[in-house]
Amino acid sequence: MSDAFALILRPDASFKVVEFSGDSPADLGTIYREIDSPSIAVMDLSPKLSVWLDDDGVTGGTLNRPAIIIHAATKFVPHDYYGTAVYTGIDAENRTTGLTLDTCTALLELAGIDVPKIPHPRTN
Repeated sequence: MSDAFALILRPDASFKVVEFSGDSPADLGTIYREIDSPSIAVMDLSPKLSVWLDDDGVTGGTLNRPAIIIHAATKFVPHDYYGTAVYTGIDAENRTTGLTLDTCTALLELAGIDVPKIPHPRTN
């Protein structure tokens, strides 16, 4: 499956999956637009998973409980998330990459968000 997506997770548990290869300014622009903050931080949750968030969110953002649940499953140190969180991948050279749809689904399920099954396209 292609590693060409980012998961955008909002505090109200709404989400969207967007095309994201990680190797273009347009992809980074997507992260900045979705988080909508001049101060964005990235945190590695595992050797293959990063989360991008508003570094100043504690000063007035809305608590993002689904993102906190994902964090708790990947790190032992507690951390609060505020505002929108964007999940991307990491490659062996520590560069930002996309995620597979399966990884996006697994993250949502980990956060307790029901994800409808999308059937594979039919071929003749």
